[in-house]
Amino acid sequence: MRYLITGGAGFIGSHLADALLARGDEVIVLDDLSTGRHDNILTHSGNPKFEFVLGSILNADLVDDVVGRVDEVFHLAAAVGVNLIVERPLESLATNIRGSEVVLEKAHKHGRPILVTSTSEIYGKNTSDSLGEEDDRILGSPLKTRWSYSEAKAIEEVLAYTYWKNKGLPTRIVRLFNTVGPRQVGHYGMVVPRFIDSALKGQPITVYGDGTQTRCFGHISDIVVGLIAIADSPKTIGQAINLGNTFEISILDLAKLIIKELESKSEIVFVPYDQAYEAGFEDMERRVPNVDKAKKFVQWEPTKTLKNIIDDVSADLISRIK
Repeated sequence: MRYLITGGAGFIGSHLADALLARGDEVIVLDDLSTGRHDNILTHSGNPKFEFVLGSILNADLVDDVVGRVDEVFHLAAAVGVNLIVERPLESLATNIRGSEVVLEKAHKHGRPILVTSTSEIYGKNTSDSLGEEDDRILGSPLKTRWSYSEAKAIEEVLAYTYWKNKGLPTRIVRLFNTVGPRQVGHYGMVVPRFIDSALKGQPITVYGDGTQTRCFGHISDIVVGLIAIADSPKTIGQAINLGNTFEISILDLAKLIIKELESKSEIVFVPYDQAYEAGFEDMERRVPNVDKAKKFVQWEPTKTLKNIIDDVSADLISRIK
């Protein structure tokens, strides 16, 4: 099989490329390197089964060319991270909505199955104990930039689902819950690498809000296994499926755990949301996935612990410091 990975030089995309190449597939990566890094895919330079194409998913002709040369598409390219969405809302909306329109249009033109990666942000402020794929979305005002990412990804999901329902294009939607691991950086608001980087340097760890908000963190190796299994299964066509770990921890307890695991001297400091982002910023109090559907369709369950994540991310950051 030959796969296209949009956003394939990013954190998740590059790990996905590694896994597909390792099992003998061919991979074309399309990335504009706005948030992805060439270093993430440098190891495949010279591999005849790998091709890197520098460019944007907003370039319809370029997307048409690469989609036409593959058997299947993983669409991962997106503006991600709370910081980026708040700081560059128009650019983020264009990438997440128009870019996805282009990729889906070309997948349909060439009849290529496509897996679209969505996000737990879809659920907004729904604090249910275990968020299932059919659960309601609860969002704040559309005038708050914070919710633009959730809205854009919802439109992307509707597009993908409609292409399947009305036009017969084999589409799959995967909602990712806080995926973490080596190669992830904290520049765009990614909390685990940001905390670990500060802990390793003995610098203050900044917690936004009061730290009582909870999250679940999935290891990239588990998520990649799930993505490939879902893409390979004919039973998942037309489905939206959650992928993530179900172990819940508060952000404050996460900071404390990282300090303990790394034997750091860092102190924890608190910064109000309106200072960290913008006035009136809203966050989700908790976000816990129900992954029963992934287990049912592809027998997928997370295997890595939060300690595994801390160990692997810290080792990666240390190697890059050296």
